[in-house]
Amino acid sequence: MQASEVRRAVAAALSTASSLGLTADDALVLHDSNKLTLRLLPCDVLARVAPAAHQIARFEVELAQRLAGAGCPVAALEPRVEPRVHERDGYEITLWTYYEPATPSEISPADYATALNLLHTGMRQIDVPTPHFTDRVEQAQQLVANHDRTPALADADRKLLGDTLRSLRRAIGERGGAEQLLHGEPHPGNLLTTQNGLLFIDLETCCRGPVEFDLAHAPEEVGEHYPGVDQDLLRECRILVLAMITTWRWDRDDQLPDGRRLAGEWLSQIRAALDRNGLDSHG
Repeated sequence: MQASEVRRAVAAALSTASSLGLTADDALVLHDSNKLTLRLLPCDVLARVAPAAHQIARFEVELAQRLAGAGCPVAALEPRVEPRVHERDGYEITLWTYYEPATPSEISPADYATALNLLHTGMRQIDVPTPHFTDRVEQAQQLVANHDRTPALADADRKLLGDTLRSLRRAIGERGGAEQLLHGEPHPGNLLTTQNGLLFIDLETCCRGPVEFDLAHAPEEVGEHYPGVDQDLLRECRILVLAMITTWRWDRDDQLPDGRRLAGEWLSQIRAALDRNGLDSHG
């Protein structure tokens, strides 16, 4: 968010918490991207603030409640207030339990795989309308094709990303393997090490697809500990996910710090992975 937006979003979160009887005098910014994550003090509540136009918070709140009920390792909503979306000053505000980071914060691949498998097991018990993972791939394809949205992307790199997204989306779809509800982006930034164990956050990216699509967001060693993995499918999903996150970094509105430098490194990794795995992005 822009600095002026951050100030308004913080004020909206503080006033919302205060109106609900929570003592909120200050806010620490924990994460700032398309939405703002705040630690409200002294009540010690986690607030997530997004522009109301995003219209995703209600889905995330409802899904978090259902996943918690199914025994999934997910962060809980703040128990002192009603579990719902609060709207103020053009923002959607949701309030969550704040978890003190546990030490050590290093997550072993085996523990990571166990937590993700537990999440997937619970997700198989839940039937909610969600996008298919290929819908998200298509969003990346549209971004690559839109020169106005990605003006700094060189022609050769644009072709590489477009061809990779198209060919791997088709190849993975043609495998016809089992699909289920997924987290969508269970990367290390969305996994908390807490006194309550490992907990996943940021459920707005949930979609349907093979579990290998989720595993592709985790460190490579995690896939070695997850039961029943199709390693060929996982390799394809890893390259597909890398092409997707590389595409997001070329969006002219992307606000990830150092995003363009990362995008350049990831383009090199995509080329190397395609060569290493004998894959043809034109396929």
